[in-house]
Amino acid sequence: MHTLTSWDADPVQAFKKFVASAAFADTGRRTRADGTPRLLSPASAKIYIFMFNNVAGWFPEQGLKFSTVTQADLLRFIERRVKGKRVLNSKIAYRYLRLLERCYEHLEVTPNPAQQAILGIDRAHMTQDEAGRALSPDQLERFFAALPGEAPGKQGSRPFGGWKRRRDRAMQLVIALAGLRVSEAIGLLIAEVGRQAALDGSIVLTITPDEKHDTSHEHAVTLPRLGAEALRAWLEERETMAIPGEFVFPANLTGARMTRKTVYMQMRATFERAGMDLARSGGRTLRNTFAKQQLEQGTPADELKDVLGLALERSAADYQLVRVKPDPEPDPPD
Repeated sequence: MHTLTSWDADPVQAFKKFVASAAFADTGRRTRADGTPRLLSPASAKIYIFMFNNVAGWFPEQGLKFSTVTQADLLRFIERRVKGKRVLNSKIAYRYLRLLERCYEHLEVTPNPAQQAILGIDRAHMTQDEAGRALSPDQLERFFAALPGEAPGKQGSRPFGGWKRRRDRAMQLVIALAGLRVSEAIGLLIAEVGRQAALDGSIVLTITPDEKHDTSHEHAVTLPRLGAEALRAWLEERETMAIPGEFVFPANLTGARMTRKTVYMQMRATFERAGMDLARSGGRTLRNTFAKQQLEQGTPADELKDVLGLALERSAADYQLVRVKPDPEPDPPD
């Protein structure tokens, strides 16, 4: 009971000690080959601490303590809405409950309120709700065929005319063929592009958190020949234009950072030219497609986690749920 009291007094500090311990690994029931518990990486611990802080901040707002939380309270937490929209999607909500289940299991709280809440939610609906969209090989080829711009050196009468279209072409190829988040592509730095091409024409991108979203983790990914050729050609043109700064894909001639909205609009235009449904089409669809291809080629979830720069192996495994959305049937003739 003394331990539970300490969780009431300072739940965040108590959780930080717990998540760094072998006891937390025991509740995960994941072991190494030799049977010993698999401890969390610092990156994974950071994600769990962030999640727990959200819960711990909500408790006092509701007049609750860690020891007094009930199943109904936790269901209220995961079902919160702002302007009619749920704060947590179904998959993330389950992860919150699973994390709290491990805490109460460690503290030997019976009945376990988080476990009860998990039993009270519809996992089948959750899986269906969170299945993302990916492109089929044919749809991906159509996307590539609809990319903007032309090859460098075909600017016509104006020096560097149409350079933004060639920038967007290279950027969308990199996102599709390296599985980058849009924020990672926007923040891609020249120093992160490998200088030496492999025998097959591929190059390595070393993604760092610098200038990226704070959930990006350092990782390396191979960009195949098609993307590498477009990227190297664009970088040569960028250098000739003497655009300052370190962003690979600058917004303008001053080297400013692109916005997510701009990238989103350009991608939507590509999907539209390809004649594909625009619903849920964008950077996430391309990343889903890349991850699905990796899994189909036999890449284990723990390796895919590193390729995608994810903190958690289970996040990589979730890409097994993505589905190809078929093109709509054409309207029948009159």
